[in-house]
Amino acid sequence: MQSGHTHKNVEYLIPRIIAEYPHDPTAFTQGLEIVNGHLVESTGLFGHSSIRIVDKKSGEVIQSTALVDDLFGEGLTATKDGRLIQLTWKAEQAIIWSSKTLTPLESKNYQGEGWGICLIDDETLITSDGSSTLRIRDLDNFSIRKNLEVTLDSQPVPRLNELECVDSTIWANVWPTNRIVGINAVNGRVEKVVDASDLSTKPLRNRNDVLNGIAYNSDNGNFLLTGKRWPSLFEVEFVKSKNTSTSQD
Repeated sequence: MQSGHTHKNVEYLIPRIIAEYPHDPTAFTQGLEIVNGHLVESTGLFGHSSIRIVDKKSGEVIQSTALVDDLFGEGLTATKDGRLIQLTWKAEQAIIWSSKTLTPLESKNYQGEGWGICLIDDETLITSDGSSTLRIRDLDNFSIRKNLEVTLDSQPVPRLNELECVDSTIWANVWPTNRIVGINAVNGRVEKVVDASDLSTKPLRNRNDVLNGIAYNSDNGNFLLTGKRWPSLFEVEFVKSKNTSTSQD
């Protein structure tokens, strides 16, 4: 996605800020999810990874469980029956948690790296591994049903990270940029590009402190966005961009 270049059949969006809330600036955010009105967050880094329930408006951590030091927390999603599924980066292990107690229930194995995850329907997961290929998986046993190649103008879109499934659209952070893409869950084509480069004006302490974390609020249709070690969580709605050129991060 080069600067100044637009693509046919792609809608260009920007996040319009509705509210800004405090966010733990030490949280290396890897996954966000709204569960029963609460914000659930997965954080990463070896020795610092956790799963936590957070008060959205205050940023206060209500409850937290740490991962063992050799696990690097990654993407997060929630099932309809109250379980949380948290990926790990290189351990090839997904941890299944109780959303009420944040206690581990079981684990599932998969091959390759774990980056992002979302639930597309009651029985189907979508996972990313940092490539341009998303994996369509069975919820029960994590087996791969098929691979979904993500493209923009027939070109692969690499470094897909944190995912959020909303109806038939897969929203994905493109690491390490300030872009989010909306992917057609059937054919893998990018149909929407969100330029979130103006979302956080604070300078990054570290080059890894980039936009990451997408949670959809089905009650009002808004999204919650943050980044790795960002001091703010933004409630936004995606609106059409007046400038339809894509920015190069």
